[in-house]
Amino acid sequence: MSLSIADINAMDQAAFTARLGFLFELSPWVVARAHAAGPFESREALHAAMIAVLEAAPEADRLALIRAHPELAGKAAIAKALTAESLSEQAGAGLDRLTPEEYARFHALNGAYGARFAFPFIICARLNDKASILAAMQRRLSNDQLVEINEATAQIGLISRLRLFDLITS
Repeated sequence: MSLSIADINAMDQAAFTARLGFLFELSPWVVARAHAAGPFESREALHAAMIAVLEAAPEADRLALIRAHPELAGKAAIAKALTAESLSEQAGAGLDRLTPEEYARFHALNGAYGARFAFPFIICARLNDKASILAAMQRRLSNDQLVEINEATAQIGLISRLRLFDLITS
């Protein structure tokens, strides 16, 4: 069910958080903190308020959000133990239809990435396919920690924007 920005603006913080909390993977705190910036003129303004919350958050909170994301094509995905949104987004990128060789490559890169950064690789799967995701994983392994935290945060921004725009009519 899609909502209008007027519907969103009419919600108290609890309803707002309950309805929009899924936008940031298992981290409704981002949405809850953004509520105070309302009323919102548009879905773009709402998203900007949520990104401002994320960017102002302490590094520990940002890292907790990053770590709340599942590995791409990881064990949770295979077991279908992801949020509905993550499951759909990974499937849309073809990550539910990997060959054994592709799965092995994802597994190896997920392991190397996790060992290097201590959080999962994050990319907006809806804007990529399995080949571009694998290439980005390989390329981003050479980043330093701060660059990768910032890149993961930017990708989370893209993910949340697409989720929000699916929900709210313009």
